[in-house]
Amino acid sequence: MSSTGRLTHILGPRTRRVVYGEPDPGAIRGELEPISTIDMAHVVMLTECGLLPADTATALLERITRLRAEGFGSLHGLPAPRGLYLMYEGHLVSELGTDVGGKLHTGRSRNDIKATVTAMRLRSVLTDLLGEVLRLQAVLLSRARAHREVVMPIYTHFQPAMPVSYGYYLCGIATALDRDITALRQTLDELDRCPLGAGAVSGTDLPIEPARTASLLGFAGPPLHAIDAVAARDTLLRALAAASSAGVTLSRLATDLQLWSTQEFGLIEFPERLVGGSSAMPQKRNAFLLEHVKAKAGAAIGAWTASAAAMKSAPFTNSIEVGTEAVAPAWPALAAVRDSVLLAQVLVSGARPAVERMERRTAESFVTATVIANRLVAQGVPFRTAHHIVGAAVREAIESGATELTKIALPDGAPTGTATELSSLRDVVAAHDRGGGPGESDAAVGVLRERLTAHGRRLADHRGRTRDAERRLDAAVEALLAGHGTTAAKDGER
Repeated sequence: MSSTGRLTHILGPRTRRVVYGEPDPGAIRGELEPISTIDMAHVVMLTECGLLPADTATALLERITRLRAEGFGSLHGLPAPRGLYLMYEGHLVSELGTDVGGKLHTGRSRNDIKATVTAMRLRSVLTDLLGEVLRLQAVLLSRARAHREVVMPIYTHFQPAMPVSYGYYLCGIATALDRDITALRQTLDELDRCPLGAGAVSGTDLPIEPARTASLLGFAGPPLHAIDAVAARDTLLRALAAASSAGVTLSRLATDLQLWSTQEFGLIEFPERLVGGSSAMPQKRNAFLLEHVKAKAGAAIGAWTASAAAMKSAPFTNSIEVGTEAVAPAWPALAAVRDSVLLAQVLVSGARPAVERMERRTAESFVTATVIANRLVAQGVPFRTAHHIVGAAVREAIESGATELTKIALPDGAPTGTATELSSLRDVVAAHDRGGGPGESDAAVGVLRERLTAHGRRLADHRGRTRDAERRLDAAVEALLAGHGTTAAKDGER
C-alpha cells in the first residue's frame, strides 16, 4: 500500500531504512504475530456487532490463519514503503479484494493497534520477568533459612561492624527484593485495559464493542479514555523503573559477594562452574558472572532515562516520539534485567559460605564491642559512658596484640555483679531479637515466604487470564470458520 488517497509519493529508500528498518523474517514474524492476533479478535467483534458479513469474516480469518501458520513467509520480499503493518494489510487487500481486505480496518487506527501491541508485549515480558524474580526470591529465602546460624561480620563503610549471620544477610536482600517484586506486580496490574477501540485519538462513532475485543485479548476491560489510551506509555516507564530497582538491588548483592569472595576476605566460595580463569595468570579464579549482574542494571537505568527523555514535552496525544522512540529502548533493557536475575539465581544458589573463616573474622574484628557496651547499659551504665569504656578497652586490646574482645574490666562504680563476658557468637547473634535483628530472621523469612506465595498466586491469575483469552479467541475463530456464526462463539465464552 503506497498511497493514502491524498498522498501519492512515498519515502525514499534511505529514509525508509532509517524509519522502518530492513526487517528479516524473524523480525517480520515478531511484529506481525501480535498484530494478526489483534486482527482476529477484531474480526470476531466486528462480525458479532453486525459490521462485518460472516463470509467476509471467514475469508479474512482463513487468510490470516494461513499467514500465521507459514510464519508470514508470503510477505517476505514484498515492498514496505510505509512499514510492515500497511504492507501486511495491502497484501490482504490484494489477495482478497477491497470489499473483503479493505474492511479489516473498520473502527480502528494504527494508533490504537500500536498501543495494544505495546501493552500485550509488555504484559508478556513482565509476566516472564516477574516469574524469574519470584524464583530468585525462593532461592534467597531457602539459603537464608539454611545459613541462619553461619556467623559473620556485617560491614559498614567496608569495616566490620556487628555480628550477624550469612542467612540474615540474604534475608535482607530478599526483603529489598520483595519491594521490587511488588512494584513489578503492580505495574503488571496496570495493564488491565485494552487500548483497542480508542481509534486514532477519540474513539469511534461506529457501534463496536471494545469490551469484547479486550476480553478476547486477555484484558479486563476496554479503554477508559481514548486520548490516554493512545498517548500514554507511562506504564512502560514504571516497568523500567521497577526493573531498574530490581537490577540495583541485585548489583549491590553482587558487589558484596564479589568482595567477600576475594582472597583478602575469603568469606564466600564459588564452585568452578561459576568462576573463570585467566588467559595469562593460571592462579586466577574470577567470579566474573557477578560483574555481569552489576553491569546489567545500567541497561534498565539508561533505558528509563532515554524513554523519559523521549516522552518529555511531547504533546499528550498520539506521537512518534512516545509510541515508537520511547518504547524502543525498553525491550533490550528488560531482557538485560531478566538475564541478571537468571545469573543471580545460580550465583546465590551456588555460593558457599566459608563457615570457619566467617566465624574467625567475626571473633577477630572486635564486632562484639557494641554488644558488650549494651550489656553495661542493660545493667545501669549510661550508654555514652559504656561506649567510652568499651572503646578504651578495644584500644588497649589492640595495643596489647589481642585479636578478640570478649570481656572488659568493670568501670568504677559499676553495680555489683555486672556481667561483661560474652557467651558464644551464635548466642550473641541470636540475642539481637529486636528491631529486625538477626534473632528475628526466622520470623522475617516466614513473612517473606507468605508474601512470595501471594505474589505467585497473583502471577498465576495473570497467566490464567491470558491463557483463557487465547482459548476464547481460538474458539470464536473456529466457530466462524466452521460457519456456526457468532452465537456459538459467545456461547463458548460463557
